[in-house]
Order: sequence, then C-alpha cells, then structure tokens
Amino acid sequence: MRLPPSCDPKKATEALVKALTENVPYNLKVEIEANHAGQGWCMKDLEPWFDQAIRRAGADFYDGSDTGSYGMGGSIPFLCELQNMYPDGVIMAFGLIGPKANAHGPDECINLAYAKKLTCSLSHILADIAAH
Repeated sequence: MRLPPSCDPKKATEALVKALTENVPYNLKVEIEANHAGQGWCMKDLEPWFDQAIRRAGADFYDGSDTGSYGMGGSIPFLCELQNMYPDGVIMAFGLIGPKANAHGPDECINLAYAKKLTCSLSHILADIAAH
C-alpha cells in the first residue's frame, strides 16, 4: 500500500489489517504479512538561490521550458531515513520518467535523450551549489 508522506505507516497498517480482517465475507480466510511499513518523505522548500539554479539549468537544457516538479508514487522510505540522518541537508529525488519510459512495466526503458538532458542539468546545478 502506498501512502502520502505525512501518513503514519504503523497506523495505516493497523487500519488496513482491521479493514481486511473484520467482517470477512463468505467465511474467507485472510492472511496478512505486514512487517515492512516505511515512513514517506516530502522534499523541503528550497532556498531561493537553489530554486533559481534548478530553474536555470532546466531552461538551459530543456529548450527554455519552465522547470516544474511533482510528487509521484507513494514516496521512498529511504529518503525519509536519509533526511532524518541529515536534518539540515536538502535532498532532491530525480528520476528518468521521461517520454515512453513505461515506469515499472515489463518493458521499462530509459529515454536516452532525456537522460542526457537530466545529466547536463544536474552537472550545472552541482556547479551552482559549489559556487554558492
């Protein structure tokens, strides 16, 4: 089950187990293994200089397009753990969900043109971080 980043995974697991095991129809037998709940993660607001570095790099390599962001999926518990280890750090998750990537499908692939643009953008963002 995927959860929003702010949802307590233990409480969500308890609610799911309760919903699936109470009033089970047709005398069905329900078995649940719920032993790997992870806390979601949500990116911090960026400092203005960092936001501008990202926007500039994006425009430079994506034909002048405005840079955008969005949340996808249920977040990654590893990122929450990493943020807890480095609370003053800024974590950004990038992915190659480009055109025709078919994420998590049997024929998942990487769009090479998109991967090159993302790599170039990231190198410029890292240079701006170093300069800052």
